[in-house]
Amino acid sequence: MANEIRPDYESMHLFPPALEDWVPADHPARFIRDFVDALDLEDLGFKARASERGRPNYALDLLLKVWLYGYFNRIRSTRDLERACHEHLSLIWLTGMKYPDHNTLWRFLRNNSEAIRNAFAAGVRIAASSDLVGMVLHALDGTKIRAQASRHTAHHREQLERALKDLDSKFDEMFSEVEAAESEQEGDYKLPEELQDAENRRQAIRDALAELDNAQTDHLQPAEPDARMMKCDGQTDFGYNSQAVVDEQSGLIVAADVTAQETDYEQLVPMVKKVDEVVGDTAEETVADSGYSSGPALHEAQEEGLDVLVHLQPHMDEPKDPDEFHHSRFHHDEQTDVIICPRGETLTFEQEKWDSSNKYKVRVYRCQSFRDCPDHDRCSPSKRGRTVRVNPYKPTIEKQIEKQRSPESKRSLSRRKVIVEPPFGTIKEGMSFRRFTVRNLDGVKMQWALVCFSFNLRKLYRSWCEGTLVLPAS
Repeated sequence: MANEIRPDYESMHLFPPALEDWVPADHPARFIRDFVDALDLEDLGFKARASERGRPNYALDLLLKVWLYGYFNRIRSTRDLERACHEHLSLIWLTGMKYPDHNTLWRFLRNNSEAIRNAFAAGVRIAASSDLVGMVLHALDGTKIRAQASRHTAHHREQLERALKDLDSKFDEMFSEVEAAESEQEGDYKLPEELQDAENRRQAIRDALAELDNAQTDHLQPAEPDARMMKCDGQTDFGYNSQAVVDEQSGLIVAADVTAQETDYEQLVPMVKKVDEVVGDTAEETVADSGYSSGPALHEAQEEGLDVLVHLQPHMDEPKDPDEFHHSRFHHDEQTDVIICPRGETLTFEQEKWDSSNKYKVRVYRCQSFRDCPDHDRCSPSKRGRTVRVNPYKPTIEKQIEKQRSPESKRSLSRRKVIVEPPFGTIKEGMSFRRFTVRNLDGVKMQWALVCFSFNLRKLYRSWCEGTLVLPAS
């Protein structure tokens, strides 16, 4: 074709193109620049590398812009980000044609772990100051994300104990052979090398088992001792429990944290309080799934005056149609401290017992008149009589049950999934973040904050384009 558009590699510009013309006015790189410029990095705790020798330091705001641009565009490797600084036109514009190397980028993360978490919180406060955060209904949930270290190089108690047992039997067999050979020979006898190796392996296994005992776990990754085995995307692997509180109105993550605990039981109150730390207040209502429905957590939330709605686990809720001798039909008389059964008989206090599934003590009451009870077989098959456990948090659970009967509470509980699960889907699928690339709890807390920060920036970018996000003057 005669009129094809082709590049002219020999053309010369009389004046070089202006840097400001390289990206359009509504480009995300401009938004990231304006957003970071609105932050007081020194107040947030960012620290520059202190050195009087060599080249001057790269500015803190420049490095933060590079990292936010990278996470905004799914570039999380330091080397890939270094390469992007040379190849991405919008990033070249954002850095002003400065090119930090991968070591500089990594040192920035390493030295500013807490400051990055503070920057995430500052971003939420900026959104709240623009009335983008509703503070009416929040939803809390957690998702398991794999750790960087592999489970294949970790210590596993069952495997170690099996290997130690095999070595013990082989060691005894080899040692018997050595003793027999030694008795037939005169002079000093040196322990064979193969026996020394077996003893060294036995000691290494004992040391690994001692590490497991000290960590109070059956699985331990020496390279990343904070990680724990948990279900991550359908597979059991070393990982962390990443928590997030999401605002219904904006869809923004208003609080984020990471724990090494496999369950969510103890995260309810800390996460709701974290919202207060970030925004300065808590939502009118916070909903969570049954993973947070522990008696101590609900009791603590009630004592703290926190408005929470938690899907109760089946054993905590009352059945819709309990049978005649269901435990819910046994009444606890607190004044006399006895249990009254449906027939009017009394069950007296017997002992306090540790409930391993719920991690607290319960009071156990036992029937004393079961031998003469005509309904003994219907009530309990036990030859020692019916027992009833009294949950110390029963009043709190009953208040939660009563609270959830209102139409407003039912509506809030039904909204939980559509509020909190889309951000996790976006992070894992849209942002392709399924594995931490840093190690240990402090590092993954920083990276999770950076991931949540970039997730929020994706949403706030649209508000910035629409003019509804007002950034503070830098």
